[in-house]
Amino acid sequence: MKSLLLVSILLSCFLLHESGSACTSVIVSGKATPDGRPLMWKHRDTGTRYNHITFEKGEKYNFLGLVNSDSTDYDIWTGVNEAGFAIMNTASFNLKDDDVQEMDHEGRLMRRALEICKNQQDFEHFLDTLSRPMRVEANFGIIDAFGGAAYYETNNTKYYKKDVNDPNLAPDGYLVYTNFSFEGRKDEGYGYIRYESAKKIFADIYPQGLTPRSIFQEVSHSFYHSLFRKDLKEEKNTEWQLEQDLIPRFESTASIVIQGVKKGMNPELTTMWTELGYPPTAIALPLWVKLGEQQPELVLYSPQFKTAPLCYFATLLKTQAYPIHRGNGQKYIHWSELWNAQGTGYIQTLTPVWNEIYDLFAHHQAEWEEKGLDVEAINRLYQEAEEKIKPAYYHLMRVD
Repeated sequence: MKSLLLVSILLSCFLLHESGSACTSVIVSGKATPDGRPLMWKHRDTGTRYNHITFEKGEKYNFLGLVNSDSTDYDIWTGVNEAGFAIMNTASFNLKDDDVQEMDHEGRLMRRALEICKNQQDFEHFLDTLSRPMRVEANFGIIDAFGGAAYYETNNTKYYKKDVNDPNLAPDGYLVYTNFSFEGRKDEGYGYIRYESAKKIFADIYPQGLTPRSIFQEVSHSFYHSLFRKDLKEEKNTEWQLEQDLIPRFESTASIVIQGVKKGMNPELTTMWTELGYPPTAIALPLWVKLGEQQPELVLYSPQFKTAPLCYFATLLKTQAYPIHRGNGQKYIHWSELWNAQGTGYIQTLTPVWNEIYDLFAHHQAEWEEKGLDVEAINRLYQEAEEKIKPAYYHLMRVD
């Protein structure tokens, strides 16, 4: 009995560790997008309930970053700076090859990189000269304003570069990563089923050209399971569903697509499309470093909500869709809340609003690419977006 209990405890710890630090991601070179601008996506899974956006004045470059709302250390979990350099990570669980105990400095590393790196070469120099042990085990992804796009499988002493511009490595111009490293120990790590799901979805949408909209709606909001070859959205009359190895999960707290720039474009155009909270119930807003501290209040920390309003709204809807809080209740979705035959599920209700907000800004993209960002116009659009977003959420939220 003691042995069985120990195995059960260890298994629970492993599962909690994986779910608390897991993510799904992609880097797309400009050759695979309709407008030639690269994309970098991170779907964040974490044990931390809330996150929000912060604007920071760095040593060399100012930047925007995703931070935990319950922390004052302000580690960065995805971000972009004014030079157009952007960085993210997914945790790896098969690359560490030493007994170093103090780890998990990934957020600290990314914050420092945003402060001092202008491009891919700067980042590689940063990694080369960082003191060892680096205290990380992660797949870092970067894009820059000069065509750089790569993953770096990194542990305490070394890194392996995976260049998205290498046609032998990425023939279609993109790479997908979850929670294992290809240079790590075979069949260890996590996220293999999510990896296959994401690969399948990206292959399906690739012929139409990859865009921020298609990545959010077709991948981050997807309930496709590659092992079962089943999409839960095909089951509109089912009241409950088991949630296991899906891309969006109970632990999902944000989805971000950073839309870079082509060579020669002004790096200020680099756009951080941001969904805060549970992605299937979230609405994306585009952010730009140029706006400095004048970012929309919907993505900034609010003392009222103890996080960003958008994160709070989307998380509350997630909580309503995961109403069982004892035992393994977080693995069971009250599916009819999210998706149903009547078309009144949260996802179905919010998608038209999502598209309206996306189009509100996307319609100005060509103009801004030609003339530069119009800060006053963007602030007016934020106000218009808020007037559409808040009523949509208030209609769906049930607050006791």
